[in-house]
Amino acid sequence: MKKSTIATLLVFFILIPVTLYLGLKLPGRGYYLTCTLIILEMLLPFFWVFEGRRPQARELVVIAVMCAIAIVSRVAIPIPHFKPTFAIIMLAGIAFGPEAGFMIGAITAFGSNFFAGQGAFTPWQMMAYGAGGLLAGFLAQKGWLSKKPVWLAVFGFFASVFWVGLLLDVCSVFLMPIGYTWEAVAAVFVSGFPANLMQGLCSVIVMLLFSRPLLEKLDRIKLKYNMMGADDGI
Repeated sequence: MKKSTIATLLVFFILIPVTLYLGLKLPGRGYYLTCTLIILEMLLPFFWVFEGRRPQARELVVIAVMCAIAIVSRVAIPIPHFKPTFAIIMLAGIAFGPEAGFMIGAITAFGSNFFAGQGAFTPWQMMAYGAGGLLAGFLAQKGWLSKKPVWLAVFGFFASVFWVGLLLDVCSVFLMPIGYTWEAVAAVFVSGFPANLMQGLCSVIVMLLFSRPLLEKLDRIKLKYNMMGADDGI
């Protein structure tokens, strides 16, 4: 496993959860500090991908464009809980690797919340959205995820419902204003399931219709400009 991928997993499973836990103790709008720390933390493994060489401007521009597309897809679609955002983040992770997918997902949550509304939930959403790109990129990197639209649709559905969606529900649990009880926690997950299901169905549609042309274009750009270590399999 690549050092950058190991670093990404350590950041996701250790560093960011610790940051989120400590961020809960910050008063007022302390969540902005938490968001900033998470962005800095996820940049470390992303830039490690380049392994000593400076990232080219065109590489960062493509990442920025993918972030912008994902943000617009969340803001512009008026249907609640039916956004192409998760699918776009996962496709970015498949094309550019788990480090880039993780960063694109987290920045998408942070950036789109300037339109949807920032709050204490924002750092948790950053982790959950980033998790979608991280998982997709990791599975594709290992060769465990087929790029055929049908299989990507299946993956997109389960990842949206039982991975990103569950992490967002966990966010709701930690931010509950009442004491933790089994009944209250169960109510959060039960009430969140229909929204997760809607999001999963949207991911299925996006994967079936757009995964092939989008991945073909991203792979062409990656190979043409030798982006994200295209020559060494990153």
